[in-house]
Amino acid sequence: MTTGKNYRYLFFDLDGTLMKSGEGIERCAQHALRHFGINIENLENLRPFVGPPLEDSFRNFYHLTSEQVHEATRIYGERYARLGAYEAEPYEGVFNFLQKMKDAGKVLVLATSKKIIMAQRVTEHFKLAPYFDYIGARDEAGTLHTKADVIRNIIQTLGIEDTQEIVMIGDRKFDIIGANEVGLDSIGVLYGYGDAEELTEAGATYLAADYQELETLLLKN
Repeated sequence: MTTGKNYRYLFFDLDGTLMKSGEGIERCAQHALRHFGINIENLENLRPFVGPPLEDSFRNFYHLTSEQVHEATRIYGERYARLGAYEAEPYEGVFNFLQKMKDAGKVLVLATSKKIIMAQRVTEHFKLAPYFDYIGARDEAGTLHTKADVIRNIIQTLGIEDTQEIVMIGDRKFDIIGANEVGLDSIGVLYGYGDAEELTEAGATYLAADYQELETLLLKN
């Protein structure tokens, strides 16, 4: 099976799509919540933190005030920069897959809800950065908030005129919703932190179980 489209620009989410990074994110969320007397022992209960903007997670899942959200994000960020970012690993097969996409002439773009400094640090540390033509992320000033904001900014920065040449690839509904808001096709991957039901309900154009299925979808025979 192929998509029927020869996408030129491949926009990738990071956490859960290229990186197995849930543990680091969950431990940082656990650490920040503990500051407010919220003790979550089972890290699985913090899995929803993988994907959406961090501020939204603290606000929506634990009903922190705006002031508390700001403090929680600061505490999270301190641990993440020191430990959490490195409590992760690239998925098996990701480097081979990315190289095949580059060899096929695809333009590889990162589109993550991480802030840009950490996105650059993580991709460089885990040796993913050399595969990407552009690293797109939330800005440090906070003017880009949602995945749709990040995607729109990338399109504008790269001067992409035909958005039908783009596909967004991610493991959570936020990736799919962001793509839909901008009018892009999307591929939901099933090996990350979402599942088929979440991705289908969000409106994913396609689903892929692993990198082999992604390759089949993206490289026309």
